[in-house]
Amino acid sequence: MMDFGEEPDNWSNGNKRKKRYHRHTPRQIQLLESMFKECPHPDEKQRLHLSREVGLDPRQIKFWFQNRRTQMKTQHERADNCFLRAENDKIRCENIAMGEALKKVSCPHCGSPPIPDDSYFDEQKLRMENTRLKEELDRVSSLTSNYMGRPMTQLPPTLSFSSLELTVGGLRNLSVGPSLDLDLLTGGSSNMAFSFPTAISEMEKPIMAEMAAAAMDELVKIAQSEEPLWVNLGEGSEVLSLDVYDNLFPKHGSQFRGPDVRIEASRDSGLVCMNATSLVDVFLDSSKWIEFFPTIVSKARTVDILADGLTGRSGSLHLMYEELHVLSPVAPTRELYFLRYCQQIEQGLWAIADVSVDLSRDNQFATPSSTRRLPSGCLIQDIPNGYSKIIWVEHMEIEDRNLVHQLYRDLVISGVAFGAHRWLVTLQRTCEWFSCLAAVANSPRDIRGVTPEGKRSMMKLSQKMVNNFCASLSASQMHRWTAISGVNDDSVLVTVHRSCGPGQPSGVVLCAATSIWLPVSCERVFNFLKDERSQWDVLSSGNPVHEVTSMACGSNAGNCISLLRGLNTSQNSMLILQETCTDASGSLVVYSPIEFNYINIVMSGEDPLNIPLQPSSGFTILPDVRVPGSTYGASTSSNLTGNTYGSLVTVAFQILVSSLPSAKLNVESVSTVNSLINTTVQRIKAALT
Repeated sequence: MMDFGEEPDNWSNGNKRKKRYHRHTPRQIQLLESMFKECPHPDEKQRLHLSREVGLDPRQIKFWFQNRRTQMKTQHERADNCFLRAENDKIRCENIAMGEALKKVSCPHCGSPPIPDDSYFDEQKLRMENTRLKEELDRVSSLTSNYMGRPMTQLPPTLSFSSLELTVGGLRNLSVGPSLDLDLLTGGSSNMAFSFPTAISEMEKPIMAEMAAAAMDELVKIAQSEEPLWVNLGEGSEVLSLDVYDNLFPKHGSQFRGPDVRIEASRDSGLVCMNATSLVDVFLDSSKWIEFFPTIVSKARTVDILADGLTGRSGSLHLMYEELHVLSPVAPTRELYFLRYCQQIEQGLWAIADVSVDLSRDNQFATPSSTRRLPSGCLIQDIPNGYSKIIWVEHMEIEDRNLVHQLYRDLVISGVAFGAHRWLVTLQRTCEWFSCLAAVANSPRDIRGVTPEGKRSMMKLSQKMVNNFCASLSASQMHRWTAISGVNDDSVLVTVHRSCGPGQPSGVVLCAATSIWLPVSCERVFNFLKDERSQWDVLSSGNPVHEVTSMACGSNAGNCISLLRGLNTSQNSMLILQETCTDASGSLVVYSPIEFNYINIVMSGEDPLNIPLQPSSGFTILPDVRVPGSTYGASTSSNLTGNTYGSLVTVAFQILVSSLPSAKLNVESVSTVNSLINTTVQRIKAALT
């Protein structure tokens, strides 16, 4: 190891001399190496003591340890890379050997090659693998490539609509556009796992702990600050003043941002009907995180637990992954790896800080995320009666690599789609839902004879239906959609996958969706879809729908779960389970057919986990927020105050095209669901516009 000497007194601009280097003595290196084995991160006192012992300046000691840690990390990474290359070569050789052996396999009786049991999906897997390898080769060969290939992964579990007759009313004979290639509609097996990074090494944990602590300090400062750091836009909405922020926190300043980087930073506050301790558990449990935010989070996972809290949850540090979506197949998702740090600031006050980490180094074919979460999170203050006061801060850097569909462009770039307000109002509505679930246990039998246990089971079944419906609308690179009718804004997109698992139909599921703009308010669209089913439901044939029972799921009258029965003699054995929910950020109407005998099981209080819920369909409704320069729709005058100019509605239907996992998708199924969506959209537009 070498150290820079001091600059000589006769240093001149015209005749610069080279810097002198001093080599450490063997004894100094031995003492330093011995100390490094015991403590790779010595504190100031240890460095001062060591400097006296080896005869070096404490600053030299500090630099020596920094260089040694970097050298050790490089050696480990080099060894890991060599090992992985050897394993990769070994697997490739084994695959080649097995492929050659399979070519020579023949039937012992007739001598002909065997017929594969799942030839259709085997062919599609080979197509996908071939495409992935081509994209991978292009990326490696191009130094300027910013994109990676599309690896196979598990698609979100979705539902279908097989139990109702979808070909009534002349829909059977309608056809789809000639541009559709059914071979592109390939689905992944539901047992294929998503690829996550390996556990964090011991040497990286202290670095991540420092990042989390710095993020916590910044979050507490900006969450408790007022003007001029935050600019009030009215109606409780606040955005960050970037000029003031850059002066306060220069390490994230504009000089470090790329030319295509956009900032989204907002803050909101409100009351939530859940105590602080329970909310902290939600934030630190990835399963509960999806359960509470299905309309925003499509995937989530705890990659590694870097630290457990010493006192309760305080001090917990988790490395997490999440995928965020806007409930439309035309709106791109955002993927994030981030540290989540929990700290109890004082009695009754908790802080949850999030900050992004770059884990693309763990995969040589991975592309760094285009979304980076700067210190964000929330402060949670316990207040009486089981409530909590939340201050939510959301701060992101986005590099717009993928063009956002024109319908959702303003909603996304304005920051409303993933802003603090949407997170907070969703949390408020979900906490009300869980509060109603807890209150059901003490409620009396209603006038229709439904027991508290039956109500609780029906709420859990409806929750499963809504969560699966939201997951089915993901527009990530792993969930491919194909347009089947035109290329305009009202195109119908389809995707297909194999469904299996408890409470899901087994077979091939076709999901179709389209997103449209309506020049009416979200509230009007929501009330129409909730209350006027006979006007838009193609399958009801115009017959009225009778409400068998319903239960409230929040303070808003629109948040409820209902059992509906269509007065249609061809569907006497079926009911419709429907949940409607609405808040300031948007609305949902989700429904699914369910047989009488299964409803009886649910109403008896049985656990609905294994109830085979039939495929679901529904609508998502979001406000159309405008930003300066927008030209879509009826108005071009706008600002960033949250004014809305109509509604963005996504219509989604799903059908179980076959109960055989190896069945091949046919044009008739695609034509049926395409016609079903187009007819529904026409009826909605005719009624509302």
